[in-house]
Amino acid sequence: MVYEIKTQGKFKFIEEGEGEPLVLLHGLFGAMSNFGGLIDYFRHYNKVVVPLLPLFDLNILDTSVAGLAKYVHRFIEAMGYTNVHLLGNSLGGHVGLVYLLKHPEAPVKSLILTGSSGLFENGMGETYPKRGDYEYIRKKTELTFYDPAMATKELVDEVFDITTNRLKVIKIITLAKSAIRHNLGEELRDIKIPTLLVWGLNDTVTPPMVGEEFKKLIPNSELHFIDKCGHAPMMERPEEFNKILHPFLDKLKKQ
Repeated sequence: MVYEIKTQGKFKFIEEGEGEPLVLLHGLFGAMSNFGGLIDYFRHYNKVVVPLLPLFDLNILDTSVAGLAKYVHRFIEAMGYTNVHLLGNSLGGHVGLVYLLKHPEAPVKSLILTGSSGLFENGMGETYPKRGDYEYIRKKTELTFYDPAMATKELVDEVFDITTNRLKVIKIITLAKSAIRHNLGEELRDIKIPTLLVWGLNDTVTPPMVGEEFKKLIPNSELHFIDKCGHAPMMERPEEFNKILHPFLDKLKKQ
């Protein structure tokens, strides 16, 4: 389905359905298409919200995990959401964690992390080959998934377009370096809200041991693995992902 992108002030976002807000934060090369299976399913149970993170629009000093966390804070405040369930994939998970650590009073009821950075990740690397190397980008995009066929031409084209723009490449590298520097470690013990961790068993970007480390550090957390699945479980295995997430959210609605 194609969803309408709404605008309120400086914010652009998708908002579908009614109920407790399920706010989805995408990663460095993330797009709305990453969350199609989640939006289609959960809009029948929740208000599903996807803010378009300004990965390429922040000034260079704010192009960081902390800068994006500030943006998420302003967005949730401006929209007046309460009882938020915050879900982040890859860099989006990292941004969500920094937001919660900086704003322990935030109106967030639960946290869902999938393939999140914040402890360790094998990224795109800090440098790119000569711009215009489509084959390199295709192979890198395939590594995100267990099944390389998930890296459709459309998806590879999307990533390739970003990497052919010099300014966007600088911003991507700046954000990737910021994520590597902003390692959270022991701070994660301060996150007390119920946390669901969903990891692909075949994730090579944030391998399964990263999910296990998050489980060890976040006190009120549970960890689920999905087999034959890479770095974006909600995209590669949407049905299994939703089967894990739905009872977790249901349990919290009753509290």
